[in-house]
Amino acid sequence: MKIIISEIPDDGLDIEVNETFAFDADHFPVQAQLKIKKVGAEIVVNGNILTAIELQCSRCLKDFKSKFSFPFEAIFHPIAQLKEEEKHELKVEELDMGFYAKDELDLFDVIKEQIMLNLPIKALCNDFCKGICLRCGADLNAGDCSCSEKDIDPRLVTLKKFLNKET
Repeated sequence: MKIIISEIPDDGLDIEVNETFAFDADHFPVQAQLKIKKVGAEIVVNGNILTAIELQCSRCLKDFKSKFSFPFEAIFHPIAQLKEEEKHELKVEELDMGFYAKDELDLFDVIKEQIMLNLPIKALCNDFCKGICLRCGADLNAGDCSCSEKDIDPRLVTLKKFLNKET
């Protein structure tokens, strides 16, 4: 969904998005309420995004579906403005800044970017996930595995002997 910048009214533009997004091989539903304002050459997009995405648990490696709802604000400048400026270090207030070209802004790209930025770094199916056994790969959420806890890494046997002498 592309927005023509020159057609944004002075009081802004309210947009509701209710679409299925495709990202790589995944498809997920997205609902978003967006407020788009034009302030000079800047475009300010405020909104709230609600989506449900299938992720993989980083402990037990099972796929699970997770719902996300988050507000965001993004500011866009014309790309021509970037070409005019000399190189400079980014300031903290410039980290939320993006750019648009040819008098149009693609809202799908904006929404996808915000979703990617708000995904957890370490996705967990639940806070109490026990993960998998490091030796046999058994799912510890389903029960204990048959591995013996007495098995010691052969590289640490010498250390165990040293600790036994101390006690």
